[in-house]
Amino acid sequence: MKLLVTGGAGFIGTNFVRRWREHYAGDTLVVLDKLTYAGCRENLDGLGVEFIHGDICDEETVRRAMDGCEFVVHFAAESHVDRSLYGGAEFLRTSVNGTYTLLEAARVVQPSRFLMISTDEVYGPVPSGHSLETDELLPSSPYAASKAAADRLAFSYFITHKLPVVITRSSNNYGPYQYPEKQLPFFTTQAIDDQPIPIYGDGGAYRDWLHVDDNCAGVEVALRRGEPGQVYNIGAYNQRSIIENARLILDELGKPEALLRFVESESIRPGHDVRYSVDCQKLQALGWQPEIEVEAGLRAVVRWYADHRDWWEMMRARSKEFFARHYGGHLKG
Repeated sequence: MKLLVTGGAGFIGTNFVRRWREHYAGDTLVVLDKLTYAGCRENLDGLGVEFIHGDICDEETVRRAMDGCEFVVHFAAESHVDRSLYGGAEFLRTSVNGTYTLLEAARVVQPSRFLMISTDEVYGPVPSGHSLETDELLPSSPYAASKAAADRLAFSYFITHKLPVVITRSSNNYGPYQYPEKQLPFFTTQAIDDQPIPIYGDGGAYRDWLHVDDNCAGVEVALRRGEPGQVYNIGAYNQRSIIENARLILDELGKPEALLRFVESESIRPGHDVRYSVDCQKLQALGWQPEIEVEAGLRAVVRWYADHRDWWEMMRARSKEFFARHYGGHLKG
């Protein structure tokens, strides 16, 4: 079998490729990645993938990468909400124009499945309960809006062109190889260096924390068993607040709570959604279940970053200007 994985050098894409190679050693894996600041070619060393350095908005590159592929798994996106607050143009270009280019190529290649990776953030804030796949989409940030647009664009190709599109919407992923501007690796790397950890508001914003391995397993189930035209939520029902995660990190690393810095949420993330949560019964009915216990999983990932300083220092060096601009004085000890 031959698969195309877009964004396969990024966080979730890397973990998906590594998992697929472990379980299906004989398959041909084609990774198409632009290698922006968050992509790392070295993540895929030794995995025997066919790597194409290119842009999903480029028609010729996409056609070449997709040629002969039975499955297409589309991870590529600009993914950091905070960056989207400074302007959404690149988010729209990648998520909307890039997804359009891939879908048009798929009309020619006719893969047996085109899996669109969306996000729980398309639902907007969920004060209580869990979002269903049929709920209205009310994205709050330019990032979430770009993903909602790509999500619905992919669905439209199922309706109008009978393309076998399946969509997943997952909750907050954590795990190894996550770019260190995201919450868990950012807090961890700050604590490792005895630097302040900025907490939005009182730290009471909640997310559902899903280990990337469980997400990748869910993506595979949706890819193999999902019904074309359907959306599948992927979550773990692990509701944890920002402050809970920060304190777990400090505890795991033996660092003092004096590193915590409480800052006004609106000063660094306007329109910050307080809670997301998704109902996963639809995917569970296909035989998927999350397996990694959240606290053990979080602690293991904290240790991964503690043991891989060279990797995250290399990655974080790419974004010095962003960290200085976004957090400003909040990062000063």
